[in-house]
Amino acid sequence: MSLKLLYGFHAVATRLRAAPQSVRELLIDASRHDARMRQLLVRAEQAGVAAQSVDSARLDALVADRRHQGVVARVEALAQPTTLDAVLDNAPGTPLLLGLDGVTDPHNLGAILRSADAAGVHAVFAPKDRAVGLTPVVAKVASGAADTVPYLMVTNMARALAGLRERGVQVVGAAGEADASLYACDLREPTALVLGAEGSGLRRLVRENCDRLVRIPMLGSVDSLNVSVAAGVFLFEAVRQRGADAGAPPA
Repeated sequence: MSLKLLYGFHAVATRLRAAPQSVRELLIDASRHDARMRQLLVRAEQAGVAAQSVDSARLDALVADRRHQGVVARVEALAQPTTLDAVLDNAPGTPLLLGLDGVTDPHNLGAILRSADAAGVHAVFAPKDRAVGLTPVVAKVASGAADTVPYLMVTNMARALAGLRERGVQVVGAAGEADASLYACDLREPTALVLGAEGSGLRRLVRENCDRLVRIPMLGSVDSLNVSVAAGVFLFEAVRQRGADAGAPPA
């Protein structure tokens, strides 16, 4: 079983809560005795995970960017579905997927996964050759969502979208120059939302495999949003529509 590093309070605390049996080693900074560390240690004790106090230099050596907050864990990778077909076959409720075409910044991916978890997304998928993987930086920024939202790497993005359409999933692409507004698009049916990289946007073949292109109305002087912000807008419009459809009070 391969092990990976998780670091930062949010990421480690989420793993302790969701899958404590997967935590093989928990290292904490011996010099930290604040309330946040005490709370983490209580959670670890409740989960049956022993914490080992070490000096900060050891933690710095494990984590390249040193933004570990005094908490590092070695954990087993959790089992996740490996194909979009498997996701669709087992998705509870109406499928909601998020495709990322060319997102290479780990901070953006981490923020997107956090929003995806909050929005109940069944999987995030990206091309193998134009995307960042699930690095420790991604896991830290995602605050635990890298463990809860399947992140699939597909060989060919356009072909993956075509396969989703064959299975009855509408594919909605984000394009700043689109005529249609996101808010006029019905997202209550099985849907894959697809966003491209900042600047270049969606590639041509990806665009051609979208059922429709929509834009976020921009009312100020800037003409685009950071991709992680745009992903949150798209995802929570789907949540709003589906919540209202399920009987929740409208926003």
